[in-house]
Formats: sequence, structure tokens, C-alpha cells
Amino acid sequence: MQRIPNQPSPSPLHFVGRGDCMHAHSCFILPTVSMRDVKIHPTALVDPGARIGADVEVGPFSMIGPQAVIGNSTIVQSHVVIEGDVTIATGNFIGHGAIIGARPQDLSFSPDRKTKVVIGNDNVIREYCTIHRGSPNGSVTRIGNNNFLMAGAHIGHNCLIGNNVIIANNCLLAGHVRVDDGAFLGGGSTFHQFMHIGRLVMVQGSSAFGKDLPPFVIAAERNSVFGVNVVGLRRAGFSVQDRDELKAAFKLLYMSGLNISQALEKAAAMEFGAAAREFFAFVAPARKRGICPYKSGATEEM
Repeated sequence: MQRIPNQPSPSPLHFVGRGDCMHAHSCFILPTVSMRDVKIHPTALVDPGARIGADVEVGPFSMIGPQAVIGNSTIVQSHVVIEGDVTIATGNFIGHGAIIGARPQDLSFSPDRKTKVVIGNDNVIREYCTIHRGSPNGSVTRIGNNNFLMAGAHIGHNCLIGNNVIIANNCLLAGHVRVDDGAFLGGGSTFHQFMHIGRLVMVQGSSAFGKDLPPFVIAAERNSVFGVNVVGLRRAGFSVQDRDELKAAFKLLYMSGLNISQALEKAAAMEFGAAAREFFAFVAPARKRGICPYKSGATEEM
């Protein structure tokens, strides 16, 4: 890692390394950081081109490539590999053996393509997680803030993970999967490429999905939804009225005997609040791919 001249900067990020800016959510000027402000184990291999923030720890036998940018107060444990164009913001924890920025598992991918991984603030990425960079040229795999990826989770190329998402052990997300804020994906579950998981969805462990999951639902087994995630809504601060309207919206869509187009038409004529409108707004463009159907034997949350 090379030092750079002192420069004033309004950014709270401070980096050791060459280059003049970090592209995560904005551009940052990089002032000098003393090597005493970072803790790099002597067995770690950190390329001189990598840009490392203040108070970063890099553990034994980890490998950091020349295009890596690692923000302040991030902990990288042992045997971690960060390769390719990867930007990691501040306060992240990366567990033993994680691999971030590896080539996508896409037979059409060419190594000449310029793709990247961008990770926000305060994420926990536990042992042996894999996060692959984008596949189409110029594309990105993006993870937001305050997410918890448990051991062995796989985030395929071009996935978009929102904020406050929990992805439990050994979940597998294929390419181009989108997960909205506050979703919980139970351990060992699998998700087909290009599917969309709505906000505050609760997925039971060992499930499998190939169709979209509307926001606020409980999902389980294979492509099935069972009801509204009332507990999650209550914890997220949704009012009693919002919860009741979401229950009514769910019943209109799934239990009224109407097809999706008819249910959406009827919903448009009803006075629903913002949460129920969000539910139907998700469903409307999902008709081509399809949403997961309701399975009888609903849970107590309904």
C-alpha cells in the first residue's frame, strides 16, 4: 500500500493506498493514514494498489487485490479473499474464509468485462460467504447497509440486497435476485435467478422459490405463501390499521377467487393505505413472471 500526500477532506473515510477517489455512494478524497491506524497480519497479502481505511484489521492469510477499497473500522478475518473491483464502506465485519468479488458463475462471462461489487455500511458477512461481482459489462452486485449474512450464504452476480436483510446459513441466491429491505431468508433456502423478494418477507428455512414473493408475506416450502407476516410488521412499527389493511389486501389477492388482473382492478377502486398500495404495486409488474401462490392451511399470523 502506498501513502499519498495530505489532503483536506470532509469525508469520514480515510484510506491508505493509491488513487484519488472511492466510488461507493459518492467520491472521496483520500488523505494520508498512518500505517499505525491499520492492523494487517504479516501473513496477509495486500496489493499495493488496495485502498485501506483507518482502523481496519486484516487477518492471517487473507488476500486483498489491487482494486479493493475497504472503508474505516472494517474487520477482515483470516483466509478472506477480496478480488476484482470491490468497494466496501465502513464498519463491516467479514468472517473467516469469505470470498468477495470473484468471477460470476456465468458461462457467458468474459474476464475482460469491467464489473464490480459494492457493499455499504455496518454489514456482518460471516464465515465462507461468497459474493460474486456482476456479469454484464459495467454491472454491479450491490449490498446495502446493516445486513446480516450468516455462514455459507451465496450471493450470485448482480444480486441487489437492500438494508436490514437477514440471510441465514447456506442460503443460495442465483444471479439477479433482488431482496428488499427487512426480509428474512431462512437457512438452506434457494432462490431462482431474476426473482424479486419483497420488503419484510419472512421465508421459512429449507424452502425453494422461482416466482416473486410479494412484500409482507410468510413464504415456505416450494413456491408457496401462507399468510401475512404480522409479527414482522408489528416489530417494524406498522399500525393496527396498516396490518388490517394488509390482511384484507392479501385475502383479496389470494383468497377471493379473482384472478390477479381482477384483484388488481378491484383494489384500484378501494381506499387502501400506503402499505397495502405497496403490496399491490409489487404484484402488478410481476404478472409476467408470476408470484408465488397461496397454499391452504394458513398460519396463525392470518
